[in-house]
Amino acid sequence: MSDPTQAQASRRVFVDKQSPRAYRALTRTAEEVRAVAADAGLDRGLVELVNLRVSQINGCAYCLDVHTRAALRAGETTQRLGVLPAWRDTGLFSPRERAALALAEATTSPADAAAQHDAYDGARQVLTDDEISAVVWVAITINAFNRVSIMSKHPVRAIPAQ
Repeated sequence: MSDPTQAQASRRVFVDKQSPRAYRALTRTAEEVRAVAADAGLDRGLVELVNLRVSQINGCAYCLDVHTRAALRAGETTQRLGVLPAWRDTGLFSPRERAALALAEATTSPADAAAQHDAYDGARQVLTDDEISAVVWVAITINAFNRVSIMSKHPVRAIPAQ
């Protein structure tokens, strides 16, 4: 009996491959957003935490796979990655990271006006305007990539143990 997930995936259009010009434009946007984040003083580890948290909320397996590996390369610990879904309940994240994570969540779920207001107020206390803008752009961009991968059903391939 075949795997139903594989059967579903085989019927999906990989929108990145089907419309490569649009995907290249999204990729160029992501490159510019990475530069904006770096210029604002956000280190790669914090950017990857935002990418991961947004991808967790959206349930994007492909982006979770990609950005978990990127976070580890950026020096993130497995402990912090493991508790990221419950970041509010730990003391493992700095005030800056907490503000960025709350702002990324509010950007991902903008219909919750109260959470959005609280996240923005919290961010204002510890992040500069450039940092706030960069975090919001990182969240917007990963949300777009999440949609591409979710709708395309991009597969997550096993990586051999080392």
